[in-house]
Amino acid sequence: PDRKEVNMPDYHVTPREDGWAAEKAGASRAASLHPTQAEAVDAARGYLQNQGGGELNIHARSGAIRAKDTIAPGNDPRNVPG
Repeated sequence: PDRKEVNMPDYHVTPREDGWAAEKAGASRAASLHPTQAEAVDAARGYLQNQGGGELNIHARSGAIRAKDTIAPGNDPRNVPG
């Protein structure tokens, strides 16, 4: 029998006027707000690890995605670590 791929959550780290937000894709509110992007990235990584993995999308101040990271045990679309 075919096994369906588990739907892993995506989190985004996005700029705000008052800092950086760690937010789950599709959520109406940010999961948390942080003074620095690094703190927001750490928080989003923690949320994903607690939820079984997924994709972390890190946005630049311009709003464009500048980096992506798969948090284990998510399904990394690439076959190289990173």
